[in-house]
Amino acid sequence: MASDAPTADEAVRTMLLLLPRLVGRAKKLPVPERLRDFNLAPRHLSLLSYLLFDGPMTVNELAARLEVAPTTVSLMVGDLSRRGILDRTEDESDRRRTIVSIAATYRAEVEGWLAAGARAWRTALDPLTPEQRRLVIDTLRTYEREVERDWTPR
Repeated sequence: MASDAPTADEAVRTMLLLLPRLVGRAKKLPVPERLRDFNLAPRHLSLLSYLLFDGPMTVNELAARLEVAPTTVSLMVGDLSRRGILDRTEDESDRRRTIVSIAATYRAEVEGWLAAGARAWRTALDPLTPEQRRLVIDTLRTYEREVERDWTPR
């Protein structure tokens, strides 16, 4: 019985052709007008995504999720808070900690910006079982790690 499942080589070919189109489409997502002058980079989009979906958190929590150094996140948060996109408030339970959140004045724009991507991923992932979703996520993480490993100077 013949299977329509691709061989590993066929799957690699398909992914090599598909990924640049996915990245290209993601880059074409229109940045909301009020955010255009801020020259936000993909790293900002990831930070804003965590704050939108998971709510306010500390710089250290953001750094752990973004898998970067806290100083890197601190610089990004400082930049975005000076621009008014993020709010920083003292943690009531520990005044040494700062809680970061999306400023109310920009929340609708950030939600709108991320909505198309979230909708597309939901459409793609909803029909899958939890195990299949885990496989997709693990596969993309492995790809990212391997590309990073191959492109990092040694």
